[in-house]
Amino acid sequence: MATVSQRGASSPRELTRMGDRISFIYLERCTLHREDNAITAEDAQGVTHIPSATIGTLLLGPGTRVTHQAMSVLGECGAGVVWVGEQGVRFYSGGRSLNRSSSMVEAQATKWANRRTRLHVAREMYRMRFPGEDPDRLTRHELLGREGHRVKDCYRRHAARVDLPWNGRVYIPGDFSATDPLNQAVTAAAQCMYGIAQTTVTALGCAPGLGFIHSGHELAFVLDIADLYKTEIAIPIAFDMAAEDPEDVGSRTRRAIRDHVNKIGLLKRCVTDIKHLLLTDSAIDETADEDVDRVTLQSDHGIELESGRNYGDDQADEVPW
Repeated sequence: MATVSQRGASSPRELTRMGDRISFIYLERCTLHREDNAITAEDAQGVTHIPSATIGTLLLGPGTRVTHQAMSVLGECGAGVVWVGEQGVRFYSGGRSLNRSSSMVEAQATKWANRRTRLHVAREMYRMRFPGEDPDRLTRHELLGREGHRVKDCYRRHAARVDLPWNGRVYIPGDFSATDPLNQAVTAAAQCMYGIAQTTVTALGCAPGLGFIHSGHELAFVLDIADLYKTEIAIPIAFDMAAEDPEDVGSRTRRAIRDHVNKIGLLKRCVTDIKHLLLTDSAIDETADEDVDRVTLQSDHGIELESGRNYGDDQADEVPW
């Protein structure tokens, strides 16, 4: 008799595209199981069924347990899974790329490995975050300085808008409650953006550790992408939630971020932005409908050969050198 674990992996065509998914779902104090191609969240109040292929990121808060089969289907569907620490201060993630092609990670590695193109991508990220400015002649140090000033101005502007005191950004890893409600809201918003960016980066098959602004961390590129939307989405919503009510500010901020990113279609935009940063226009067109597994063999002079064949000496005349 067939078992769940023997079911074949979904083809790329069968998987829901990243831009069409729910941005993230937050769960706590429940147990996750698998039922067919859905996951179930069971707690004292009952069982909730969640179609796994529609999930972008699954945030697992305190008190959650997950079965091996549930993780199996989540990984197969390319859903990001983030174990969130107390009040969302930390996260750990796993998942599987929706993109069966290596084109994205190869393009990323090519631009990352060259100092000139790495700086070009960093400048383009700055331009995307702060439209109207021209960073083409800025050095890395100048980019960092300008970015710091713009973010500080953003904090002060929104503090004045909601009429709350702002004494600077304070983040204490592992101790969410040690800061004021406004900083708690900013932390919760940032973790949501990191989860969304992590899932999108992984789903596209990019390398999370090859960052263009951040470096030295396994999620450097994830931090790069999350920062693209910090001043536009995360900070304004965090300040709104803190001004509305200081109680339960972390949970309310997560729900507000979730609702907003679903409303504006941020996942689709995030996919488009990453492709814009890493690929040429022609390469973007080539990957638009990439829904088949394609494996080739590398040969000399940049030639790629069909896989699944034996290129022994007796067949050397068939190789297009």
